[in-house]
Amino acid sequence: MTMRQGKVVGVNGNMVAVEFADWVMQNEVAYVVVGEEHLKSEVIRVKGNRADLQVFEDTSNIRIGDRVEFTNELLSVELGPGLLSQVFDGLQNPLPNLAEQYGFFLKRGAYLKALNDEQQWEFTPAVKASAKVRAGDKLGTVPEKLFKHWIMVPFKLHDELEVVDISPRGHYTAAHPVAKLKDAHGAIHSVSMKQTWPVKIPIKAYTQKFKPTQPLITKIRIIDTLVPVAVGGTFCTPGPFGAGKTVLQHLISRHAEVDVVVIAACGERAGEVVEVLQEFPHLVDPRTNHTLMDRTVIICNTSSMPVAARESSVYTAVTIAEYYRQMGLHVLLLADSTSRWAQAMREMSGRLEEIPGEEAFPAYLETRIASFYERAGLVKLRDGSMGSVTIGGAVSPAGGNFEEPVTQATLKVVGAFHGLSRDRANARRYPAIDPLDSWSKYKSFIAPERVAKGTAILRKGHSVNQMMKVVGEEGTSIVEFVDYLKGEFFDAVYLQQNAFDPVDEATPSDRQLAIYNVIEKIIDQEFTFDDKDSARRFFQMLRQKLLNWNSTKFNSEEYRQGEQEIRETIGNGQLAKV
Repeated sequence: MTMRQGKVVGVNGNMVAVEFADWVMQNEVAYVVVGEEHLKSEVIRVKGNRADLQVFEDTSNIRIGDRVEFTNELLSVELGPGLLSQVFDGLQNPLPNLAEQYGFFLKRGAYLKALNDEQQWEFTPAVKASAKVRAGDKLGTVPEKLFKHWIMVPFKLHDELEVVDISPRGHYTAAHPVAKLKDAHGAIHSVSMKQTWPVKIPIKAYTQKFKPTQPLITKIRIIDTLVPVAVGGTFCTPGPFGAGKTVLQHLISRHAEVDVVVIAACGERAGEVVEVLQEFPHLVDPRTNHTLMDRTVIICNTSSMPVAARESSVYTAVTIAEYYRQMGLHVLLLADSTSRWAQAMREMSGRLEEIPGEEAFPAYLETRIASFYERAGLVKLRDGSMGSVTIGGAVSPAGGNFEEPVTQATLKVVGAFHGLSRDRANARRYPAIDPLDSWSKYKSFIAPERVAKGTAILRKGHSVNQMMKVVGEEGTSIVEFVDYLKGEFFDAVYLQQNAFDPVDEATPSDRQLAIYNVIEKIIDQEFTFDDKDSARRFFQMLRQKLLNWNSTKFNSEEYRQGEQEIRETIGNGQLAKV
């Protein structure tokens, strides 16, 4: 088959206009040939005999008349054993291998295979010859880090197929055929351990998709209790720069009760990405006692990389997440930040001279963001097992303005909103999630009426605090002042967590419930103090007791003694005499 060709007729930043004589497919991969370099690009618009391409590389030295080669393939990723613990760029080039081969400065037009075709994997068949299978069904397994990696019927094959031949147990490379399948037309398909799939098409090789209802325990108290996330749900974390979005996502990735974590650093500053790459290989996974990288895939596209690759990094990450979901695993995808992805869309839309929407973002911004988050979900596979993809996106609105288009478009489609506050970050109240502005459509593991008590005392405390800024402390009654102290107490000992304390940085659900039981008792109790100073001293003393308690090992002797001491303090009947 002769490769279809075109020629460059215009260059505008990362967008190249091409004329062609034959035909071109939307989202087709093409290569712009500049001397010896082949620059990867994607067709983003076709009109008549002209196509607009977004080039995933620096476009300097591209000239009018340069040759363009069309591949007849959509932008795709390789899926198979060996993905875990890898660090890829937005086009799924393994960055460590690129550095080893070309040095630490990215070479233009250099592309490497995502998976190692030389590494052998121990294949164990799961079906026999003559078995009937469909796309996504398990043909066999290979061990990959902590999991049994399913070798599945390629997702691109349709209808029912018959297993003609299956390889016996043994060691094979990822590219080695391990099965032969016959379709309804009698055609034979050779299947290896790896397959490719277009990144912009969701993988739907499952039987049913469910509404997310089960809470996903992140071990971040303010999230799990007040603004919970569901397994297979979606959430966003908008906030100004420096409010702690990246740190919060790192804590969630380490402690959330999921099997696999996929991190998409989409347009993030290089320094922050470097921190992730340096820290994660050395972090011990509290669930497995192995390195956290053993169940992590990182997709890096920093702000210093070509702008067009930001979009591909987001889609590459979600496709890999869907792939592991098809194995009956629970996957968490963290995208940081979707604002920079939207900025890339705005830049390309401007170069295409499309009619701009609000703040010059493209009119299809909401559609693109919605289609991304809709790829999350809890699904039932054909063998009856369940898998999920939970998506959390960081949003970086300029100046912390939540009314800007990207934040608003995101809020329309996500199930939980974790709004970070500049004021809380400045006051060193971490995580800096504003408990009064944030919300969630999902249910907490604690009963709603009990959670409502905590929210109510926070609102009362905030209202009194705002009043005191005007009339001073002396302008409030003792009852109002106690409500204020209760709200501040709840905030300090429950909503805030010390990320540098090995115990307090992650609180399991049973411990969260134990702490909340004590706090609820304090919220419900009617205190009678002689004056505001005695009330303040009491709550300061009680706060310190609970902070110390939060740092003790769960169910240890010290933990039980601390709990007993706190309960005696709040129930001794002498509260006003402190």
